[in-house]
Amino acid sequence: MAKVLFVVTGASYWTLEDGTRHPTGYWAEEFAAPYRELTTAGHQIVVATPKGVVPHVDVMSLRPSMAGGEEVARELEDTLRSAEELRRPIELANARLEDYDAVYYPGGHGPMEDLWQDADSGRLLATALASGKPLAIVCHAPVAMMATRHNGASPFAGYRVTAFTNDEEDAVGLREKARWTAEDELVKMGVDFSRGEMWKPYTVRDRNLFTGQNPASAGPLAKEFMTELG
Repeated sequence: MAKVLFVVTGASYWTLEDGTRHPTGYWAEEFAAPYRELTTAGHQIVVATPKGVVPHVDVMSLRPSMAGGEEVARELEDTLRSAEELRRPIELANARLEDYDAVYYPGGHGPMEDLWQDADSGRLLATALASGKPLAIVCHAPVAMMATRHNGASPFAGYRVTAFTNDEEDAVGLREKARWTAEDELVKMGVDFSRGEMWKPYTVRDRNLFTGQNPASAGPLAKEFMTELG
């Protein structure tokens, strides 16, 4: 049995260009789908958040229209309700990579508020990348890579990566309101950015780094990095 660290945003809102706060958090499917895959296989999950706050689910992600139907929405709610780990997170600053076999970052717009500039997360990411252990990051969560920059350079530069695209941000009506986008900032960092179809599962692996484009990619991403856990 492996022990997997889920690093989850602690933000409940995302500050837009005009200073308004857009309610958000983590995206339900991006937590629930990998959680189900991993726990069903017998693996242990530990949740870490900045300052150990109990994470907020983006309520939009539980709406049937966003989740893919009434039944799917109910399944997501059931999974989140049963995931006791969400209600007793550890503090991200206290997470030690040596205690875990893999690290996973679910997205939602929350990381655009906190993880992109969280130094504890940045240190963990850089250490995880160098360790060779599976490191999986999905949707908006790849913006956490921005916190690994030192003197303008990041260890993720040159890696093949995907994330929530500008086209998808346009489709949800938030690109024009944002201070910056995940795709733009990752490209500036020097990653080799690629994309699949909007809203369809799309994952990229480069060495021990696994990234997924959008919520639909979270489940497939979990299946991929689980193969490394034995």
